Amino acid sequence: MNNMEFNKIFAAVLLAGIIAMFSGFVANKLVHPEALEQDAVAVEGGAVATGAGPAKAPEAEPILALLADADIERGKKLTKACAACHTFDQGGANGVGPNLYGVVGNQKQAHAGFSYSGSLNEQGGNTWTYAELNKFLWKPKKYASGTKMNYIGLKKPEDRASIIAYMRTLAASPVALPSAAEISAEAPKEEATEEAAE
Repeated sequence: MNNMEFNKIFAAVLLAGIIAMFSGFVANKLVHPEALEQDAVAVEGGAVATGAGPAKAPEAEPILALLADADIERGKKLTKACAACHTFDQGGANGVGPNLYGVVGNQKQAHAGFSYSGSLNEQGGNTWTYAELNKFLWKPKKYASGTKMNYIGLKKPEDRASIIAYMRTLAASPVALPSAAEISAEAPKEEATEEAAE
């Protein structure tokens, strides 16, 4: 194949690419797709759009009901990952993170001598309740956007409940377990309405 043939083939491929790109550009300018308010064709047995708006952002699953039966030994094992930055013994020194002895039921940012990030008090109350710890352990960066803690969080509610149950034992007088009224108040609204219907 001589040079002239190669140039013709290359020019043809280049021209085809330019035409394809240009036609895509023209098509985007001519057609403006819009989302339909309701389906154009109803599908039998399909879900009906209610127009309720955007889906609710995911939240940490409630754990109060799990605390009474949580596996404290499993919680202790799970905190080994935390031991790289935190200490758990009474009077223990701060590490990269604060000492966590007596944190359940205590004030946020209360451990003396530790320089906190300052964003913890932005989220609900000033006390580390079971619910607040649950939210924090689920996604620390979502709970307190400016936190120094570089931990992605725990997805499984059982794991969060086990860690919190273990941390509850790390106190001279542990905080009481949640009452039945507190547990039912924390239950998601869908579950509460389903239980009321039964």
